[in-house]
Amino acid sequence: MISEHRIRFADANTMSDVASQNVHLVVTSPPYPMIEMWDELFCQHTAIKKALHSQRGMTAFELMHRQLDRVWNEIHRVLVPGGIACINIGDATRTLEDEFALYPNHSRILAHMLKLGFSNLPNILWRKQTNAPNKFMGSGMMPPGAYVTLEHEYILIFRKGDKRLFKSQAEKANRRQSAFFWEERNQWFSDVWMDLKGTRQKTGDKQLRKRSGAYPFELAYRLICMFSVMGDTVLDPFLGTGTTLFAAAAAGRNSLGFELEKAFQPLIDQGCQPAIEQGRRRIGERFDGHLQFVRNRQAASKTIKHTNQVYGFPVITRQEVELMIPLPVAIQETVKNQYQVTYEMPEALAIGQPAIVPKAIPTPKTGQLTLFD
Repeated sequence: MISEHRIRFADANTMSDVASQNVHLVVTSPPYPMIEMWDELFCQHTAIKKALHSQRGMTAFELMHRQLDRVWNEIHRVLVPGGIACINIGDATRTLEDEFALYPNHSRILAHMLKLGFSNLPNILWRKQTNAPNKFMGSGMMPPGAYVTLEHEYILIFRKGDKRLFKSQAEKANRRQSAFFWEERNQWFSDVWMDLKGTRQKTGDKQLRKRSGAYPFELAYRLICMFSVMGDTVLDPFLGTGTTLFAAAAAGRNSLGFELEKAFQPLIDQGCQPAIEQGRRRIGERFDGHLQFVRNRQAASKTIKHTNQVYGFPVITRQEVELMIPLPVAIQETVKNQYQVTYEMPEALAIGQPAIVPKAIPTPKTGQLTLFD
């Protein structure tokens, strides 16, 4: 098995080289309007710069979102019928002309996506952990001048049209093989995620770091496993340091990323091999977690009725019996800004043969290159 991963250092507003209905899943996090770290990016547009300079917050907010709307329009075009778009976005708080206000980025994006014809599926609240000693905003302990602190972001989930169809026998078999574990389904499909920490990339460049709003590898990997099948194409129109590309490679999917800032290219190159190690480690953790789940269930004298035909271990549901997880082996750049990943593929076991699963790879020692911290 081989997956392909392409990067375009270009504005995602124009995806003219991407054929219509050619992408199965979008996983992305755009620049957040009205967050100061992205002002420089948005202020390349004169009208936005003038609105901020004159302290007209809601005008600047709307103009920023009109720039993002152009990307969402393209996403609607390139997604296949039944394709899914997952957008990680946080709201913003800001004081302009001595007036403190919330700028609801998530609701503005949601409104435009609905206007395009997307269906909004249940969204996820990502409850980001924080170590801030003082969480309140405003006038401390005196009502009514204190403000609720934002400690979550949204993962908005949209579907283009009706449910995606898998018509051929090969498509149906691939879907079955792309299943996830029952216990993973119970964790992943909760509408509140409290187990993921935010991430900060060590770019070595303060200005570049201000342009990176990277989410953790696990967030992208989880969404890709939830909403796509092996061999699908995953698009990230705001690729940044490449997290979505690396997660897609780990999951046996193809990917396409757009990034306006060419300075991110060395970081993506440097992150390729560590991403393979990260993927193998995460897959090992999935197997270890499942086997521990089985042991705990058996210790509690709970029956497990089904057996996975590929690995030979017990599983809860019939939908897991063909589950298989490709193990990434190597990544190489085939042409400029295009990468190819190869995989080890498991073979079906004879009934009764003991389980053979990949083991979790130890975390790299201090001093080794690692992209995700």
